[in-house]
Amino acid sequence: MPKPSKAEQQAILKRLDTFSRFTDSSVPIPFTSFRIGTEAIIGILPIVGDAVGLLLSSYVLFEAHRAGASRWVKLRILANMSIDFLGGLIPLAGDVFDAFFKANTRNTRLLREHLEKER
Repeated sequence: MPKPSKAEQQAILKRLDTFSRFTDSSVPIPFTSFRIGTEAIIGILPIVGDAVGLLLSSYVLFEAHRAGASRWVKLRILANMSIDFLGGLIPLAGDVFDAFFKANTRNTRLLREHLEKER
């Protein structure tokens, strides 16, 4: 697969920023400055919600591959996805964990740092 241009990488990061905001911090908690995302809300559904969250998170891995991320970065993204999924499986505490861990935001930042370091 040919390495994407800087403009293509920037477009990927812009899409991932929007996606991460939606899945990790799009819903404000009243009377606080804390925000949760749709993934944490979906994760309330036992097992199925966590599986849907894992499926959603795979989009970041797909885009990281398209952006030309190294194998190491993709493995770290997979590790964060796994932690998020497994942590979310714990009844009640997993839902709180999901709201704080914000795997998609972590993975987008990881990809951004990798691409900036590569330039």
